[in-house]
Amino acid sequence: MLKTLRTPPASSDFAERPADPRSARASPDDLSRNVFGLLGIPVDALDFPSLRRSMDLATNAAAPFLISTPNVNFLVKSQINGAFRESMLLSDLCLADGMPLIWIAKLLRIPIQERIAGSDLFGRLKSANGTGRPLRVFLLGGAEGLAAAVGARLNAEKGGLRCVGVLNPGFGTIDEMSSPEIIDEINASNADLIAVFFGAEKAQAWLLHNHWRLRAPVRAQFGATINFEAGTVRRAPSMLRSTGFEWLWRIKEEPYLWRRYWSDGMALLAMLATCVLPLILSERRLPNLNRLSISRSEDQGSVTIGLSGAAIAAHVDGAIEQLRDALDSGKRMIVDVSHTQYIDARFFGLFLMVRKQLANRGQKLLFTGASAGLRRIFRLNRFEFLLSQEV
Repeated sequence: MLKTLRTPPASSDFAERPADPRSARASPDDLSRNVFGLLGIPVDALDFPSLRRSMDLATNAAAPFLISTPNVNFLVKSQINGAFRESMLLSDLCLADGMPLIWIAKLLRIPIQERIAGSDLFGRLKSANGTGRPLRVFLLGGAEGLAAAVGARLNAEKGGLRCVGVLNPGFGTIDEMSSPEIIDEINASNADLIAVFFGAEKAQAWLLHNHWRLRAPVRAQFGATINFEAGTVRRAPSMLRSTGFEWLWRIKEEPYLWRRYWSDGMALLAMLATCVLPLILSERRLPNLNRLSISRSEDQGSVTIGLSGAAIAAHVDGAIEQLRDALDSGKRMIVDVSHTQYIDARFFGLFLMVRKQLANRGQKLLFTGASAGLRRIFRLNRFEFLLSQEV
């Protein structure tokens, strides 16, 4: 069975932010995101036009904007690698990349309908024919010569992406790949978007490590996209991608991947049996849920938000306003769940956004009063790490 590691302390590279948090974000706050908690990670429910608007806002504001594209491999790794999970928890958007995530979301009644894979995102940005200027992109990583070939092709096509720099930093450590010379070269390109083509864990770690050193607003890990764009690996036909069998094609193209897909598949089956199915059964057995009542108490050093009733999507708007006001107080935040009947994926997503805002200023989200039944809901949703910081 997969074991979830405890969350790393908030004193990560990401938390080393400018003094004024309002100067470094593209939107008023993360609480406005339509985000859901899916088996321990956040996933945003949005379509491509909404994604592009968010990217444009970040570009216009010159604000750091980290996009993660979790797929099954991300989901599995997040269960055993706390630092990797943290890279998604601290991201500004998490896009569902992989049909299995869409299927799980549907089983759990999470309204995530559109798969936006990293390779799809790159392709749609490349083919954009808007009237505005193309996005300036810096291509980082990939096998020797691939990024240069892809960059030349982008500039020849004159589509929605213009390549302003390429670099292959080799296979060193995160620190070695984050030297002043490398960061200066990337920043000197004046890119709008940094497209990273490392392996998932190294890419996410590199992006988090250099979050405040990079000037390009939008940054994301695109994995094997560089191979598809260069033509060294053929991507699966759209029918296989839409039906969830892209992995079969990937194994055909790159046979060494079978071990990863086998391991991830077995881990996914375990999560379906131990988390998803029990959650479905738990929802069916729920008693009549009460409307959510929200209370607030405050002392000199902390503010406590009490949730009484059902913390579910239908009641999320009122909670957002209360939690936003509590965040604005700047005090230690405590969520009292001693009278909470149930917490659904939308509320877990909201808790993750509050946690992200607090982490950005070196604070923690604290919970108190979780009953045994509610602890089980946290565990089945793979968010038991949130309870590691209890009052």
